[in-house]
This record gives sequence, C-alpha cells and structure tokens, in this order.
Amino acid sequence: MDTILTITGSDNTGGSGVQADIRAITELGGRMVSVVTCITIQNTLGIQEFYDIPAQVVADQIEAIGNDMQPPIVKVGMVRNLQTLSVIINYLRRYKPSYVIYDPVVFSSNGDLLMESHLIGMIRQHLLPLCSLILLRRKESTLVLGNTSPDNVSLLDDTPVHGYSNLLSTAITYYLSQGNSINEAMQKASEYLRIHVSPDDSSHNRSTELYRDFTKAITAYLKQRSDVAYYADFLNVTPRYLAQVTNRISGMTPKAIIEQHLEDAICNELFNTGKTIQEIAYEYQFSSQAHFTKFFKRITGYTPSNYRKNHIQ
Repeated sequence: MDTILTITGSDNTGGSGVQADIRAITELGGRMVSVVTCITIQNTLGIQEFYDIPAQVVADQIEAIGNDMQPPIVKVGMVRNLQTLSVIINYLRRYKPSYVIYDPVVFSSNGDLLMESHLIGMIRQHLLPLCSLILLRRKESTLVLGNTSPDNVSLLDDTPVHGYSNLLSTAITYYLSQGNSINEAMQKASEYLRIHVSPDDSSHNRSTELYRDFTKAITAYLKQRSDVAYYADFLNVTPRYLAQVTNRISGMTPKAIIEQHLEDAICNELFNTGKTIQEIAYEYQFSSQAHFTKFFKRITGYTPSNYRKNHIQ
C-alpha cells in the first residue's frame, strides 16, 4: 500500500483540510502523512482568519517527509502565497511522485476569494503542468485555468456540503494507492461519496435555533437590556459569532435586530397606550426623554410626539 502525502491547510472544524484528509484515509484503511501550509480559524459559518505557515517551515516539513518516505501520491490543497507555492513546485520536480492530485481552495464557503490573481497565474503556469488530475468547481474553473484547457481537469458541480471536493480528492488518492488507474479511482471515489456523504444541515439548524433563541430573548428582556453583549452572553456565544449567525439568517446585525424590536415595541406603546413619552422612555431604560427622542427619530424619522399625532389621527 502506497503512502499518500497531503499538502494543505488546517480546518479546525474538521470538515475539510488536513484533519478531514487524514480521517478519511484512515477510515478507508490507507496511510497518509501531511504537510500543513496554513492554519485557518473558522467555524460552521465560515473562515474568520488565516495564519499562513512560513514557507521555510513548509519546506522543512516537506523535506522531512520527502527524505524519509518519498510518498508516490501527493495531494495539494490550500496554497496562499508564492513562497509556499515555490516550495511545493520544487518538491514535485525533485521527487517526481507518480500522481499529483490538485484540489485548490479558491473560494471560501461564503464566496470570498482566497487567492490573489498573481498567485493563480503562477499556479496555472508552473503547478498545473505537474498535476495528474485537477479537480475544479465550475465557478472557479475559468479563474484557475484562464485560456488553457488541460485534458486532466475534472469539473465538479457546486455543492453546499462543506468539504465535499476535499473528501472526493482524498478518496481518489486512496484508490490510486490501491493500484487503480485515475479513471478507476475517480469512479470508486465518487461511489464512496455517494454512499457515505449526505447534505449536512446541522450547522444551519444550529444557526436557526440560536437565531430563534436570540429573538425570544429580545422579546423577554427588551425593556431591561438593548445591548448586543448582554444577549450574546445570555446565549453563551461571542458577539462576533452572534453577528455571523444573524447575518447568515436575516442579513442583519444583532444591533439592527434589537433596534427593530425596540422600534416595534415603542410604536405599539405610542399607538395603543396613554403613557407619556417620558414614561415610555424610562420604561425602556433610556437615560432621558431627550435621548429617547433622538433614538426614535433616528430610526423612524419622527419624534415620538409627531408619530403619535400622525398615526392616531
């Protein structure tokens, strides 16, 4: 059984990257070694930050593996800078593995471009000619290939399943390590994914549940608190994560959602009760009637008095 080398980034959710590669190969019964090019900070809502491993550290990892094992099958994934790319290209040219599978990470799950144009140009010119198989999602094929049309490209339909192409390319390397041809390996890998992979909406369900709990909490505590930090702490998440969830579900920030609820509640008070403006202001924890009036005019275009006059008549 041939050893497989994966050269890619780390995904701390385990859904893609080196963690998913090693898990899949282990489950299939193969052997994989790894070189990490980048550490991502992410969750089920997407990538938040990157830490690119210095090119010399990447080179040291590759050299340690190459000198000792010389894996005949290499998978290349996330590469984000020219120095790291040069290290990888030099390794491939020096050791000449039997198979090189390239599964680029061009866009994040949120659609953000993760590679600069000059890097893509160098990949097209220097890395692609060294590859046995290139896996590309349709939306990124034109960007990566440009005007070229290599005959070793497999175009994948865009899928919402996080890590799908990553798992496919990893499974292909496993079946290559079993002595299959590229076509045979692709067929067996596709069948493996058909059986073992289904759309996972657990992260979406978690987001929906958290969003629902957020709006319930606003309804319950709106008269006492209108700050995002309070609700994030109440839900046991960070304000940043709460903002990611609300943006994903509604396209709004937590602050905007709180203010929308506050506007609806105050308008209801002005329209349906005989409370004075000062009473409403203090009931919703405004420091003064002037502060309340300024807030209400900013979000509605009316002063509380004018709103009451215009809408009750």
